[in-house]
Amino acid sequence: MAASIDSALARYPSLAGKTVLITGGATGIGSAFVEHFFDQGAKVAFFDIDTDAGEALADQLGADLPEGRHRPMFLHVDLTDIDALRQGIADVRSAFGPVAALVNNAANDKRHRIEDVTPESYDAGIAVNIRHQFFAAQAVIDDMKQLGGGSIINLGSISWMLKNGGYPVYVTAKAAVQGMTRGLARDLGPFNIRVNTLVPGWVMTDKQKRLWLDDAGRRAIKEGQCIDGELLPAHLARAALFLAADDSRMMTAQDVIVDGGWA
Repeated sequence: MAASIDSALARYPSLAGKTVLITGGATGIGSAFVEHFFDQGAKVAFFDIDTDAGEALADQLGADLPEGRHRPMFLHVDLTDIDALRQGIADVRSAFGPVAALVNNAANDKRHRIEDVTPESYDAGIAVNIRHQFFAAQAVIDDMKQLGGGSIINLGSISWMLKNGGYPVYVTAKAAVQGMTRGLARDLGPFNIRVNTLVPGWVMTDKQKRLWLDDAGRRAIKEGQCIDGELLPAHLARAALFLAADDSRMMTAQDVIVDGGWA
């Protein structure tokens, strides 16, 4: 069920009518991105492998739309298949026009031990946590050049900053995201394409609560965060709106950390 959005929060008129693409948008943080960008009047497209959740979200947000509004576009895309990713982006472009903002959200923080990692599982972890971010960015560059600029938002993580163990390939990939962001920002800056990393802390999604949040985790959050409260998907979505909007037109190559002050 889509969350209600506080009407007192900021509006970003520059997002209205823009094509925004979100990867991993069916559930968790990604679904909050979809909801909040849609609320701003953007033409929202999102990819995921969870077809049921993706279609349900698109149906819910697309019900009873006023004239002139576009129903969110959901596509089942396996982001580890780069050909499928490129085709999905082409389909979005055909339906909604050139992509003005890309939110590279999809990831998988499945726990794993060093001794269990194989070359195949290592490559799979890199593919799902960073490789698709690069190729999605590559695929929308010409769109953004055509528009005279754009915004690419890559999702990082504070996990490697905190020296977290238990998922070494994941933290390797997430640390690399910030290096990728900086390199892309330098190359794309002359075209007014901004590239930033949005860095979440421990976000209280249903998945996190179900799989990994125990009493020890709650204690760690309470001790680690400066702000005593739950970090929610909406908190990340509000930061993403700012990074995608013209309000942040001179921000690029930055790490925007939203973690309650933990890292």
